[in-house]
Amino acid sequence: MNALTLLVGLSPVVLFLGALILMDSYKLVSWKSVAAALAAGACSALAALLVNRFLLQAGLDEMALHRYAAPVVEESLKAAYLVYLIRSARVGFLVDAAIMGFAVGTGFALVENLYFAREMAGAGLGLWLVRGLGTAVMLGSASAIVGIISKSLTDRRGSTSLLLFLPGIALAAAAHALFNSFFVNPLVSAAAMVIAMPILVGIVFERSDRATREWLGEGLDHDMELLQAIESGHVEDTPVGAYLASLSRLPGPVVADMLCLLRIHLELSLRAKGILIARAAGVEVPLDEEVHANFEEMRYLERSIGKTGRIAILPLRRTSARDLWQLHVLGE
Repeated sequence: MNALTLLVGLSPVVLFLGALILMDSYKLVSWKSVAAALAAGACSALAALLVNRFLLQAGLDEMALHRYAAPVVEESLKAAYLVYLIRSARVGFLVDAAIMGFAVGTGFALVENLYFAREMAGAGLGLWLVRGLGTAVMLGSASAIVGIISKSLTDRRGSTSLLLFLPGIALAAAAHALFNSFFVNPLVSAAAMVIAMPILVGIVFERSDRATREWLGEGLDHDMELLQAIESGHVEDTPVGAYLASLSRLPGPVVADMLCLLRIHLELSLRAKGILIARAAGVEVPLDEEVHANFEEMRYLERSIGKTGRIAILPLRRTSARDLWQLHVLGE
């Protein structure tokens, strides 16, 4: 296999991933996160190779494997990392779900195409046009679809139940199986991927950008107002103060620690939102030692107030998936 065909087989999906990252105006996904997603995708490709070999050795027909079993196996394995990211609140919006999904698919596609390059060293340029522009982009797109649908469903339902990930995986597997069936000319399929994916990405980015702006605006107002009340010493005049006053069954020091925990959480929340706004303006804000100290103090206070205190403070702390995700922005 010469350098040109190898470039055709590997570069399109990498370039597409790079374009997605550059299009992300709020820089929701760090390069470290992208590298981790690529590695996860590569590992899922190796796992899929082992599972597919096992199925063949167990007597499954090669055509049945290619058209039906392999798409389900591969999309399920690729989705595993996305399930982890969404359930651990490491994905905040549809954009980063799409980017991380495409990155996982890219890692998978690179390993798969390198494997095929070794197995089919004499293949011509036409095959690698299909594999580079078609198969590789399809693998990335299918994982992006899993990320987008899963994030949308979990946000809408306010739950991260594993059942909510099944529709995205099923749709990705169906698209993968359809692509593998070659009902149309492979070059036409490749061209369709190149055309359809930018349209999908454009819709997702527009929706996510609007949601990010709305979330930042509402969150900044809420966090700033509450933090100012706490720091001014007039928190007793707010609903927060009334709620804390109602916790008469808790010792006074525990209530005081709960208020300190809420203050630190608000400070970190405002810092994370400020970083996102700065990134949108093209400015990268470095984190100082105060942020790390705040995280340490927050963990100490969470231990100090105990399980009962952590449950009692839940109505005051904003703990939606996005509010938890913003803390990961500071932690990266």
